[in-house]
Amino acid sequence: MRITVVGGGLAGCEAAWQAARHGAEVDLYEMRPLRSGPAHVTGNLAELVCSNSFRGAALENAVGLLKEELALLGSLIVGSARATAVPAGGALAVDRTRFSALVESEIAGNPRIRLHREELLAIPDDGPVIIACGPLPTETFLTTIDGLIAAAADESGGGARLHYFDAASPIVAADSLDESKMYRKSRYDKSSLVPRLAAAPLARDDEIGLARDDDEGDYLNIPLDKAQYETLINDLRTLERHDAKAFEDTKYFEGCLPIEEMADRGEETLRFGPLKPVGLRDPRTGTTPYAVVQLRKENAEGTAYNIVGFQTRLSWPAQRIAFGKLPGLENAEWLRLGVMHRNTFIESPRLLDERLRLRGDRPLYFAGQITGAEGYVEAAACGMMTGTHAARELLGLPPTTYPRESALGAVVAHLQNRHTSDFQPANVTWGAFPPPEPAARKIGKKERRRAAAQQAVAAIERFSVETDTAPVGYSTTAT
Repeated sequence: MRITVVGGGLAGCEAAWQAARHGAEVDLYEMRPLRSGPAHVTGNLAELVCSNSFRGAALENAVGLLKEELALLGSLIVGSARATAVPAGGALAVDRTRFSALVESEIAGNPRIRLHREELLAIPDDGPVIIACGPLPTETFLTTIDGLIAAAADESGGGARLHYFDAASPIVAADSLDESKMYRKSRYDKSSLVPRLAAAPLARDDEIGLARDDDEGDYLNIPLDKAQYETLINDLRTLERHDAKAFEDTKYFEGCLPIEEMADRGEETLRFGPLKPVGLRDPRTGTTPYAVVQLRKENAEGTAYNIVGFQTRLSWPAQRIAFGKLPGLENAEWLRLGVMHRNTFIESPRLLDERLRLRGDRPLYFAGQITGAEGYVEAAACGMMTGTHAARELLGLPPTTYPRESALGAVVAHLQNRHTSDFQPANVTWGAFPPPEPAARKIGKKERRRAAAQQAVAAIERFSVETDTAPVGYSTTAT
């Protein structure tokens, strides 16, 4: 008997990898390149369709802690991300082409994983199944999912298929930028940490033989004066947008709002959001600009840059007009313009148990963004947990529970939160961790989170010993 994993994204690849590590045989199904979704541009496994950033690396940051826990448990996704890192200040960002190629090579080289390049329409009933189809499955497969969850919906009314909209930022060619109108700097002068040796992908982000990329900072910054900022706001509010279709109810994920939606919320919203100038004093003038647009490297060679926070549903002609007015982008060559797409998720708190298994008798698990776990790292976390749970079930091992005080436990806590009547996708946050002990409330927030992170890491280390899931090395020699 084998485990079936549906979807070759971050969650699906991690699930297959973890199940195989635990000794299970796995069939991994990915429909691309035979059939592509609306947000994909390649047929590669683990394609990053939005940003190339895995977000913050510090352990005091909830997602940084989650990456550390995944690394401690032998994560394919986090290991590959660290092996293909590009400069990004205090964040972990990757060369997306090298990243997906590395993940695919590891999957293809695993003797326990059989990769099928075809769309799976019927769910097998002869073994555990992990649905990791991502937030954009085909309508045919959505019908299949609807049929599965209908039987698990409880009397509280849970079980409806939900959806929201997500957006991707534009990417510009580096050699088309006029850098004389920009300056290089990381916010608060935080230098980038990039690996000297890709052979150590499992080490902590701040302890893997790291070096500063340069002394000027990892981001290109476009300073805006008040008039330039107001012009951008006006363009975002007035230029043509891609409209939602009549049958689609537009719901945005608050952590990834289209930039024009933020502009609609108030004149100053962007200055307190992705364009905030705090910590970005212009070294050429010694002053802090009115607003700052940041560009982040898209690949190791630095030939492409992502406009940070500029996810958008403006029409492509409108994007060229609005963004082409930004200083230094007048002659920009757009490698990718922003796109808008629908993401689908299920009502996990009422459908899934603490192992992300569909309530009922069938060994059917859900992983990734379709659960409402928003973000690359969170998707990988779901993949790791479901891959482990499914393998243990198949092999007749007792079920296990990830420590509640860990970031992995916090991901599960969000997906089990039945206290809200309006379940929405969310990134991992400290708000999903257990409340601190009374004594801990007397110390500062940073110290409190550092202590909580140390406690979480210790819990995961004990968990890895108890479940025999200690990290294994990687065969890759990628640089």
